[in-house]
Amino acid sequence: MCSLQSNKFKIIANVITLQKKRVIIIDRKIMKNVAFIGAGNMNGAIISGLVQNGYPAENIIVSNPSAEKRLALQESLGIKQTQSNIEAVQFADVIVLGVKPYLISDVCQHLSENIDLTGKSFISVAAGTTLAQIEQALAQPCSVFRTMPNTPSQIGEGVTGIFANTKATDDEKAFTETLMTSVGIVKWLETEEQIDHIIAVSGSAPAYFFLFMEAMEKQARAYGFNEKDSRELVQQTALGAAKMVIENQQPISKLRENVTSKGGTTQAAISAFSEGGLEQLVTKAMNTALDRAKEMAQNS
Repeated sequence: MCSLQSNKFKIIANVITLQKKRVIIIDRKIMKNVAFIGAGNMNGAIISGLVQNGYPAENIIVSNPSAEKRLALQESLGIKQTQSNIEAVQFADVIVLGVKPYLISDVCQHLSENIDLTGKSFISVAAGTTLAQIEQALAQPCSVFRTMPNTPSQIGEGVTGIFANTKATDDEKAFTETLMTSVGIVKWLETEEQIDHIIAVSGSAPAYFFLFMEAMEKQARAYGFNEKDSRELVQQTALGAAKMVIENQQPISKLRENVTSKGGTTQAAISAFSEGGLEQLVTKAMNTALDRAKEMAQNS
């Protein structure tokens, strides 16, 4: 087990407790070496989440063609790094595929042609690449997981949907859940098709909220608030509303009703949204994201 000097952590046996609410159990029996192929934002977020939650840095390696990002991860988090995907995968039990979707097949095929992949499992964080496509490229009987983490994973507040192929064992599923829990909550999906659904509901959704907040911020500026105050008013309101949803088990519609007094200012604003077709627009936007996810899978 690793040791941590930071006072942000308290370690008792194999339970690591953050000052934040998340508690991650790291079972020594399933401790594995993990290779991250690609040093982009999502892989970087998962690596950071693992290390900050106490996963041993010496059990993690990242590979990336260009040196800048992988060296930065090594310097800030103490992990291993290499330019070679082959070297990274030879080191690892679990491989996280964090490259662009159109590169997944080539990367997997190159690995399969050069390494015995027996006993290794692969976790894809790329949208639009199916299990069948990954399995075909690997051409060896491997456990494969499709995951869809969203961008708040970068601050440990993400949502990740997971679906596994039939070769995945219970131990491999448990480890994959531990891995992805380091950056947020995990939802196991019943069908692979639901990956596209979670993209529309959660994967793309942070940008929906950013767009809405951006519009509110612009209007606050129009009312004469300065840039700093406009942002603080909007972001704190969004944070407070989100916390109310998390900490209250009432339906979201009921929470809205609770703050909408008949004949008041909030009701007037909600009526304007309804008259403008907000609900229909949200449905259209989410369905468009869903359709695009399906297109990406077909074209990859």
